[in-house]
Amino acid sequence: MSDADTGATGAGATEAGISGAGGSGWEFTDDRGTAARAATGRPERVLAYVRAGAALLDLGVRPVAVYGSGHDGDLLDPVKAGGLAAAGVPYLGPGRTLDEARVRELGGVDLIVDVTYDGKSPYALDEAFAERLGAPVVALSVGSETALAAIVERFAALAGALTCAGGGGGAAAAAGRVGDAESALRAAAGRSGLSVLALSGAGPEQVYVARPHAWPELARLAELGVRFVDPGPGSGASWLTTDWEHTVGLAPDLVLFDSRANAVPPHIVPPGARLTPWNPETPPSPAAYARFFQDLTAALEDEPGI
Repeated sequence: MSDADTGATGAGATEAGISGAGGSGWEFTDDRGTAARAATGRPERVLAYVRAGAALLDLGVRPVAVYGSGHDGDLLDPVKAGGLAAAGVPYLGPGRTLDEARVRELGGVDLIVDVTYDGKSPYALDEAFAERLGAPVVALSVGSETALAAIVERFAALAGALTCAGGGGGAAAAAGRVGDAESALRAAAGRSGLSVLALSGAGPEQVYVARPHAWPELARLAELGVRFVDPGPGSGASWLTTDWEHTVGLAPDLVLFDSRANAVPPHIVPPGARLTPWNPETPPSPAAYARFFQDLTAALEDEPGI
């Protein structure tokens, strides 16, 4: 499990279309404060971590390929994929085991896009690999100290810098859908009053219970009136590691369960609780979060037994 400890606030300045010594160049400062530069112009061939790649695709930038994290296997996790599979974007396996030759067979890459939880290092890729390819790396924060709106805005800014289309043409309309979805969710949370617990199954003996303040999307849900159950004291900045009996004792009305391939389904369901899937790596795009908010609204409004 990734432990989203701290992240950059997205304060790094973004510059696109910077003039280079040989003419028009390109530059983008990521959330580590690192400037990615391309002297020959705007990067066109982007290799990305799955979560980042799915967000960029939503925003109008099609990666040439994507890679996974250390929790991923040789096949693309459909929960994390967004629209990547339908768009025919190749998946190359976990980032730490990427095959240099295979990337070069695809025609090489101009830019690599990853996420960062600590504001210091890419999450899923060894930067030495990027150096061998000769490709700059952009790492955007998805950590606990970054507000969800800022995360989404930074991905839109990168997409805009890669397309010169303000984040991929439909970004403004998608942002409007997020606003509508948030309004509907706020109303549903107020009507239902349900208590909510987010967790990730690790097997019959162990479960990770999310600390809502450590997850930007859960923190945003709390701001919208979703009433989260406090998982209780214990070690872990993002997850409380506990057993299933503890989750039963917390008596939630609704359980958001990690539906990624590396997690396991709930081993024990608290009596009377509803279940709804949750992707802790939802692509940071307006379209993806609008869908998530709409799905949660439906779960909050669903009547037991229907």
